[in-house]
Amino acid sequence: MSSAVCVFCGSQNGFAPAYATAAQKLGAGLAQSGWPLVYGGGSVGLMGLVARDVLANQGNVIGVITQVLMAEEVGLAEATELIVTETMQERKALMIARAAAFVILPGGFGTLDELFEILALKQLGYLAKPIILINLKGFYDPLLKLLEHIATQGFLYPKHLELFQSVASVEEALEELTRVLGTF
Repeated sequence: MSSAVCVFCGSQNGFAPAYATAAQKLGAGLAQSGWPLVYGGGSVGLMGLVARDVLANQGNVIGVITQVLMAEEVGLAEATELIVTETMQERKALMIARAAAFVILPGGFGTLDELFEILALKQLGYLAKPIILINLKGFYDPLLKLLEHIATQGFLYPKHLELFQSVASVEEALEELTRVLGTF
């Protein structure tokens, strides 16, 4: 199993400064714990902040980006390894394969797409890796409420709400990663 931690997050910073601060703390914490980062390869938004802070703390960064996004998001040239794929499906498959665990920060459609793909894979038994949702400042409260509603309506078993762990801070996420992955 790979030892990298895959981080899914926004290609924008969002409005609250706490999102950028959390991305930077997560990057530093990953590097200081010895876990390589695998992520979407962009140099912008929260994803760029996470990656740059991993590098600033002498960590390794594996970026996976499509050719189309390479031009649009400007791939992070200083990444330890930058893989360019043809499709989004290839991109996600490589990130998932390289990850030992997943951490999700705030983000938009792409982040939600990635989150729901790994949740569906885990629900169906194709994935057994830890998924940690950082519910920073209650960002994911509406989503968590929706998932509970889906379960109460009979479209998810209650046990499926346990496929991931929701934490309130980067520090809690790093503690959980240490518990499930150990340190180097």
